[in-house]
Amino acid sequence: SIASVAQVRITSRTAGAASASRIDSATGQIAPAAGAVGTTVEVLDLYAQTPARRKFLKTPATEAAHCIEAFRRVSLAHESIGFELQIDQRRAEQLTATDWRSRALDALGDEYAGAHRIVEAQAGPLRLWGVLGAPTVNRARADRQFLYVNGRFVRDRLLGHALKQAYSDMMHGDRHAAWVLFIAIDPSLVDVNVHPAKIEVRFRDPAALRSFVFHAVADALRAPASAGNAGAADAWPGAAATGGRRGPTPAPAATTAFERSLALYAPGEIAASLSGRPPVAAGGGPEGVVAAEPVAPGSPVAGSPAPDATAAATDAGRASEPPLGHALAQLHGAWVLAQNRHGLVLVDMHAAHERVVYERMKSALEQRTMPIQPLLVPATFRADPLEVRIVEDEADTLAGLGLDLSVIAPTAIAVRAVPAPLARGDVVALARSVIAELLEHGASRALAERRDALLATMACHAAVRANRQLSIDEMNALLRDMENTPGADQCNHGRPTWVQLSIDELDRWFLRGR
Repeated sequence: SIASVAQVRITSRTAGAASASRIDSATGQIAPAAGAVGTTVEVLDLYAQTPARRKFLKTPATEAAHCIEAFRRVSLAHESIGFELQIDQRRAEQLTATDWRSRALDALGDEYAGAHRIVEAQAGPLRLWGVLGAPTVNRARADRQFLYVNGRFVRDRLLGHALKQAYSDMMHGDRHAAWVLFIAIDPSLVDVNVHPAKIEVRFRDPAALRSFVFHAVADALRAPASAGNAGAADAWPGAAATGGRRGPTPAPAATTAFERSLALYAPGEIAASLSGRPPVAAGGGPEGVVAAEPVAPGSPVAGSPAPDATAAATDAGRASEPPLGHALAQLHGAWVLAQNRHGLVLVDMHAAHERVVYERMKSALEQRTMPIQPLLVPATFRADPLEVRIVEDEADTLAGLGLDLSVIAPTAIAVRAVPAPLARGDVVALARSVIAELLEHGASRALAERRDALLATMACHAAVRANRQLSIDEMNALLRDMENTPGADQCNHGRPTWVQLSIDELDRWFLRGR
């Protein structure tokens, strides 16, 4: 214990006591002392009696960081208690008594104050709750990951892997998410006497617990986009209406509204643009901006209600307004600008559509309903011996992804069928990308372990490209698809697909109200 290598004093006083009591590790005796209500633990002269061991200490800054880490672990498990940490007579940390949510956000840091999700789930006596850092705010090190089982900080490889998998298709693989999670479980179902430091545990049914944690966290992270409260303390869709509990996440439709508006499954100018042809420039506005047709000042908009009716319906309209609002314009062929009740929404058109396509393809693959489109004329391309070998060896893997590739010569491959959503794109580039993924990541296990990465590659080829001019109806269709797509807040690579600029932020920029 710490008392065996340092001088330790503990001073404690309850609210009803006339004075405090103190115990000193040197004497082991309890004696009256002066002290405020609460408990103070003092650790002095570490390794003073064993200088040989003191030589193995790191720098003061490193050791202080370890102390702060231990302090945070204890404080997170006891949010109803205020804590203060002093190092070398100087205050390093001070925490007031609060609720678990506020304490968790204090531990994660300011960058997560507006970029997190709350998770709460229960299955019988098993309960999980905590704070999940947004995938778009990630770290180079896994130093903001706190997991507690029955109030005890633990490290568990199985649960750590489940949490990493929950973030897997929302964040780059080399980055680390942040979380503070608490698990309450029947003590008879967990063995805490596995590690001398008590930070490792053994569960009676680890597979069931892993599945529970994975699905609870994945559901919270993949909640559909909800502008205006994204990243806030109660930042999940429907929190205000359901008391913080979400309903089931809708599965992506086989063909989304946006794709129907783009005519992805029919020939035409729009579908042709997905294959890389230059888009037809749209006139009638500033270069790079496509907006609704202008209306003369004072003239009524076709189909709009009278002014009195509009004013009377304002409140009702706001209440029923979609979370991401309604499209206003397209900026430089890459960004969709929309207005909602909170202010301005900016959407990365390609990233957002890529996520929509990815989720739809993943759902279709899981349900074995992926539509396959045979090519009327197979597309052929030259291939090196490694590419030819991978196509021959991994025919089943490719078929599982909806790709029919065949070797037609020692240096040639033919693409005979592709998933229907990708049929209008560059099928040769798609085939080459998937083959490259198989070569890089261990072919025989690619479908099981790299499925999401392969689908992300395919979705990127299917997503609408920059400089594709969209109509207002097409932009609105994309916004509605985002609202109904799990994980639409970020693309498959962990980048945000949209941001919200509030009216207050815009007012500050232009010094309004000052």
